[in-house]
Amino acid sequence: MVSDGCSGLYSVTVFILLISSYIFTLAGKNIVVMASTVSIKIGIIGGSGLDDPDILEGRTERYVDTPYGKPSDALILGRIKNVECVLLARHGRQHTIMPSNVNYQANIWALREEGCTHLLVTTACGSLREEIQPGDIVLIDQFIDRTTKRAQTLYDGQPSSPPGVSHIPMAEPFCNRTREGPRFSSRAESLMFRQWGADVINMSTVPEVVLAKEAGLCYASIAMATDYDCWKEHEEAVCVDNVLKTMKENANKASSILLTAIPLISQMDWAHTIKTLKTMAQSSVMLPKH
Repeated sequence: MVSDGCSGLYSVTVFILLISSYIFTLAGKNIVVMASTVSIKIGIIGGSGLDDPDILEGRTERYVDTPYGKPSDALILGRIKNVECVLLARHGRQHTIMPSNVNYQANIWALREEGCTHLLVTTACGSLREEIQPGDIVLIDQFIDRTTKRAQTLYDGQPSSPPGVSHIPMAEPFCNRTREGPRFSSRAESLMFRQWGADVINMSTVPEVVLAKEAGLCYASIAMATDYDCWKEHEEAVCVDNVLKTMKENANKASSILLTAIPLISQMDWAHTIKTLKTMAQSSVMLPKH
């Protein structure tokens, strides 16, 4: 489980897999691969240190605007093994945007308008469990949101926004077919989140996943554990230097997952899933009566 707040984002994580086991699962015989009957385009939102544009072939850049303002940076268009992809650095390519100031609305809107059907996002996280070690990869399954200041809907009542109010279901926030900050937690908070059943903690999953659901996009989050937060009373608490060191040593794991998963995703039939997500997004909007 992930929890998100000014002290960080926390989400429940059901799948705890190292890079090797994740790739084995994707390549295993249990995966049913068939040609998709709909056009697939993968949006990639790269988190801190996990937004390497070199994974894309034939890259071009496009600066766009949205009803919510400008996204975090340029959209980088390209391909991964002949699959169309769009990469966006969540915090900007120079990492100048702190989690609470990311324009999540603009990011999601821009990727949807670019034609993305799926979002595969990467994020760094702190581990709240002994068995999730720094460098491990986690697929986030649920979240607990503790933020208070972030816009969490595309239907925000502004003149340039879509009309109506969205009551989007969030029982299953992440696509099960893919599986506020900037401060770190206090020790009391870290221990509390462990008691709540949370497995990892980060700063950016919410509202990104909520907005993706409103936009009718298939969303999956690949989280890299970089530290043990600060719940271990007799060990050093999380600090930026250690987080950056772990990310640098293990960033290739996230890239390897994307390079392996995206071609497989493109070969699956997503027609029903995409239709279901779009129908849910549309039916969740209550329009004003005239």
